[in-house]
Amino acid sequence: MSISQIVAQHLPFLRRYARALSGSQSAGDAYVTALLETLIAEPGSLDQASNPRIALYQLLTRLWNSVSINAEVEKGPLPIQGEQRLGHITPVVRQAFLLVSLEGFSEEEAAAILDMDVPTLRHLVEDAGRELAAEIATDVLIIEDEPFIALDLEGLVEGLGHRVTGIARTHSEAVSLARRKAPGLILADIQLADGSSGLDAVNELIESVEVPVIFITAYPERFLTGVRPEPAFLIAKPFQPSTVAAVISQALFFERRARPREQRATA
Repeated sequence: MSISQIVAQHLPFLRRYARALSGSQSAGDAYVTALLETLIAEPGSLDQASNPRIALYQLLTRLWNSVSINAEVEKGPLPIQGEQRLGHITPVVRQAFLLVSLEGFSEEEAAAILDMDVPTLRHLVEDAGRELAAEIATDVLIIEDEPFIALDLEGLVEGLGHRVTGIARTHSEAVSLARRKAPGLILADIQLADGSSGLDAVNELIESVEVPVIFITAYPERFLTGVRPEPAFLIAKPFQPSTVAAVISQALFFERRARPREQRATA
């Protein structure tokens, strides 16, 4: 497989990771662009890699930690969302959390990417989860037509300290529930029970309320293409609870207006 084919295979996921780190598509793409430019300048950098995926994330990590790259992004016209919360969580903690929980690396692989030992990596991941969960409790609407999956999601969401305002099985139910109680986060399947589309339901909802959305699908490759438009947050079925927890934390973490439920009630 050629270098271009290897990169193309992993590019959408590198974009997802960089976007989650920086808080915006444009800022994340600046890092991925820098990665591609580095590979063009040094075409042999992946030739000796036993695991090209790990090598790509190692390179992106080095670029992310580069003062010069960070400075260029910060000078750009596009702000990094969630900057107040980012001030409380250091970059290396976010990297550890995302590599394990969002990108699905093993602890050993994530530790290798970040050039640290496994106990240190594990400590960082645990710290990140606690810090994020304590800051971002909100109301959640679940759009899911499979009862067992919906119940699993409900239990997971409530276990993180959030409150489920309702579970919708169809487009019309989702719209009705959202109008009754505006959610702070939406978890949405894409194919619903009556043949309607979770994408269509979400598109209708976000016309009237700005809310982060996490799409859940058995066919993520149809949506995570690296070409706009695409869901900002996407989870593949069957999912790991740790992945859902990580993406929920990230979706709310980078949402400027996401506040604890008690603050929204008194605002």
